[in-house]
Amino acid sequence: MTYTNPLRRRARQVRRLAAAATRPEMWRGGLVVPTTWWDGHPNFGDDLTPWLLPGYGVAPVHRVAGRARLSGVGSILEFLPEDFDGAIWGSGLMYGRPHPLPRATVLAVRGHLTRELIGAPDDVALGDPGILVARRARRPRVRWDVALVPHGHHRQHVPFMSMADAAGLRVHVVNVHQPAARVVREIAAADAVVTTSLHGLVTADAYGIPATWTMLEPPLSGGPFKFHDYESVITPGTSRFTPFDERRGLAGMLEGASTARRETVERACDDLEHSIARLGDAVPGLPRFPGGALGVLAGRA
Repeated sequence: MTYTNPLRRRARQVRRLAAAATRPEMWRGGLVVPTTWWDGHPNFGDDLTPWLLPGYGVAPVHRVAGRARLSGVGSILEFLPEDFDGAIWGSGLMYGRPHPLPRATVLAVRGHLTRELIGAPDDVALGDPGILVARRARRPRVRWDVALVPHGHHRQHVPFMSMADAAGLRVHVVNVHQPAARVVREIAAADAVVTTSLHGLVTADAYGIPATWTMLEPPLSGGPFKFHDYESVITPGTSRFTPFDERRGLAGMLEGASTARRETVERACDDLEHSIARLGDAVPGLPRFPGGALGVLAGRA
């Protein structure tokens, strides 16, 4: 059976709710929320939505965009219909084109570029919720000098992957097609990060790890837009982009690595946490945990 098989989707829903039930926040008046995120294949950046939200008293149950009441982590706002009247928390656009969402309650968006293109207020909270991972999981013991984090489209890019053989360095290639908790631990166990995955960069910033990002062929949908959107908040006016040049090798790539300012990261984390705390008021009538979970699973919400 494929990852998108209805039975497998339902099994994932049940496992996610069971995991949410282990969080004490859920038993203190937690919400059960029909939520949209990309669930077309295993990918840690998309898995951040169901991994992070229960820690804030929200049990997300996956729904297609048109039936959701909350939009989570990822470049998914183009999927929302213009009349979407739920809440948006840290989501971003994939492409740099206007996509007005006048009826949405915008709790937070990924960056200034997304904010402008969807017509959100100037004072909306900004940041990718992936930046919160360090508040969910302590940094493990460092095991590698460098984590290479290729986007799923780039795992067959031979010149990039060959940097794992750099002499004198302990290099670990991170498979992003794993659950969020595992990928976060692997990235956090490195002293530096080189990535073509946005959430590889976000995770590095969460833990204060020097990082750089690059672009490869085939290009990602939307090109560098999501990176620029994210960096407009975390490293405004600067970028950790390093053009890929296999002749320079891994050492050359690492010359472009740097850390984001801790104060900026912590401010984004605080803003994201304060914004998700407003969800119950922003979207009235959401069912409470645990009783509401059965109704949502049954498709009644």
